[in-house]
Amino acid sequence: MNNLCARLGISFPLIQAPMAGAQGSALALAVSGAGALGSLPCAMLAAEPMRAELEKLRQSGLPYNINFFAHTTPVPDAARDAGWRQALVPYYAEYGLDINNVPGGPGRLPFSTETADILADFKPPIVSFHFGLPAPQLLARVKSWGAFVLSSATTVREAIWLQEHGADAIIAQGLEAGGHRGHFLSMDLTEQVGTFALLPQIVAAVRLPVIAAGGIADAAGVRAAMTLGASGVQAGTAYLCADEASTSAKHRAALQSEAARHTAMTNLFTGRPARGILNRVMRELGPISSVAPEFPLATNAMGLLRAAAEKAGSTDFTPLWSGQNASGCESASAADISMKLAKGFRPA
Repeated sequence: MNNLCARLGISFPLIQAPMAGAQGSALALAVSGAGALGSLPCAMLAAEPMRAELEKLRQSGLPYNINFFAHTTPVPDAARDAGWRQALVPYYAEYGLDINNVPGGPGRLPFSTETADILADFKPPIVSFHFGLPAPQLLARVKSWGAFVLSSATTVREAIWLQEHGADAIIAQGLEAGGHRGHFLSMDLTEQVGTFALLPQIVAAVRLPVIAAGGIADAAGVRAAMTLGASGVQAGTAYLCADEASTSAKHRAALQSEAARHTAMTNLFTGRPARGILNRVMRELGPISSVAPEFPLATNAMGLLRAAAEKAGSTDFTPLWSGQNASGCESASAADISMKLAKGFRPA
């Protein structure tokens, strides 16, 4: 057993990436039950649903990871919001929607004092963050009950920053990864590199365990990451078609089709670059838009459009999150998927 396994209480160093909107505790429990580390995304959960999910995880007696965003809520920009709404007006008209009915609100909330208060009742063993780390006093509360803290780095500079600011292990997130980029020190996408270029550089730069993430879909990919010095591997896209995932039927179909071979980074759905399968709105507005409000303020206007389109059977406005390698997406139990990936921890 390697040191990371011993610290996390798992049989092999595989972490299921938290995937908001595509899973709940069922997937996390299935993965942990197989000997890996299941994760629960909490950034989109209100207080009571979060408590309910945490209770299920606690009662299982299995190790588990709880994930949160650590972004700074932006100040709304009226001019930019107006431009964003104007860009969406033709699509709203297509579905008979009124652009003036877009609800307010932040869309997604960062880790907060209120969230820490909830967690204090459960004392989760592992807590991970995306977009850096929360404020020092909040991080101190999390660590006060002995939680092991993970966070994503997309550059060597971010990895060093995480080490200096209290992370216990670093997830090296390569450009291939699906969903939101974890960058937080720079918004310049030209600084983002692939997993197998990033991983050895971070391993050489820090003293902490480094977990490889991005484009790893099978045992061969796992083996390659471990050869380059990873202490473990995180996989997300490979679990999107698992029996226990809540991924929609149309999203599953896209992941298992030729469409999954063409992904792109886009800020259209939330305001922050994230990788997903190319669809109509990404083609027509361009994957990266200068008028989309900052994360997460783009969410509400796109959300209404998405709901109307999905009701009509279309994914033209749905974020079909996927990494660049969806070849591991199969309809199988999370346990079976985990065991196939785990073969990469053994010598070839």
